[in-house]
Amino acid sequence: MSAMSTSTTTTTAAAVTADISNKAIAAAGGNGDRVEAGVGAGSRDGSLIDNLRKRVAHTVVGQDVVVERVMIALMTGGHLLLQGMPGLAKTLLVNSVAKAIDLSFSRVQFTIDLLPADIIGSEILDQRTSEYRTQKGPVFTNLLLADEINRAAPKVQSALLEAMQERKVTIGNNSLTLPAPFIVIATQNPIEQSGTFELPEAQLDRFMLCHRLVYPSLAEEEEVLKRSLALGLKRDGRGAVPKTAFEAIDPEPVATVEQLVDSMAKVQEVYVSEVFVKHCVELVRRTRTTPHLDLGSSPRAGIALVQASRARAYIHGRDYAVPEDLFALAEDVLLHRMRLTYQAMAEGLTAQQILRQIMAEMS
Repeated sequence: MSAMSTSTTTTTAAAVTADISNKAIAAAGGNGDRVEAGVGAGSRDGSLIDNLRKRVAHTVVGQDVVVERVMIALMTGGHLLLQGMPGLAKTLLVNSVAKAIDLSFSRVQFTIDLLPADIIGSEILDQRTSEYRTQKGPVFTNLLLADEINRAAPKVQSALLEAMQERKVTIGNNSLTLPAPFIVIATQNPIEQSGTFELPEAQLDRFMLCHRLVYPSLAEEEEVLKRSLALGLKRDGRGAVPKTAFEAIDPEPVATVEQLVDSMAKVQEVYVSEVFVKHCVELVRRTRTTPHLDLGSSPRAGIALVQASRARAYIHGRDYAVPEDLFALAEDVLLHRMRLTYQAMAEGLTAQQILRQIMAEMS
């Protein structure tokens, strides 16, 4: 297994996808035409999805897969962790999405001196009445951007646990419900270790998806520079400053919260077959039995996999999930929940290689 190559495993995984697709069609009664025809495409809210893509593309070049993952998080109520090098427009993308859907939006820059009260809020003594009143923190929003989440101390990271899992926070003796929808999108830099704290497994498991951003292509990077040159100046009285990409975001929303909620309801109607569920369970359980992993994926990973597959099917105009959805999302759902053994690390293996090998063996 240590001799596996990325190209080989990718090809094998694609072959497994096709093989399991055929099995799923056969289990459904051999109706191959149903998969090809794209049944249910008419139920998709094309205006919401297409308008959101266009609005984000107006500000962010490329990153189509990231936009899809953000939409999956929005439509399932799941949380998303974006991991990538500095300068890949992670924060800009989340800002663009929040303004495009008219969601209330808060951004918290995580630092070493941040306190839990800075996120969830606290009780403040009102000197006029001599009574304590609750001061809500930035977590009371629809879309919370936790920027560089791994720079905060563990006690601050843990302050998000209750909010992410139960959609409520406790301040003093009061348990307060968060607005609906409530989604956390966090970012972290994978290369800088100075002044950072690795997210514990309990925190990572709360994230439905962890997407790893890559550098743009040659043509995309050239387009980024061209757009930067065309931004111009922002005049302020007698002075002026160069405009930033954030100021290029159109503040006028292209979709409403009601449209988003309607799409969320339609995602819940997407059909997931028993065969698909069995494949999800088998994939998750195999991560717990492989000798190369100290920690495999929890049942929460299986829930995330079927829910995210539902949303991806809806985005692609289908009212049923297919194995393609499972394999497209497997790495984003499972990799951050897997921990290698020391022996596997010594052999130079990666979690990605092991997961792809598991998917290849499923055939």
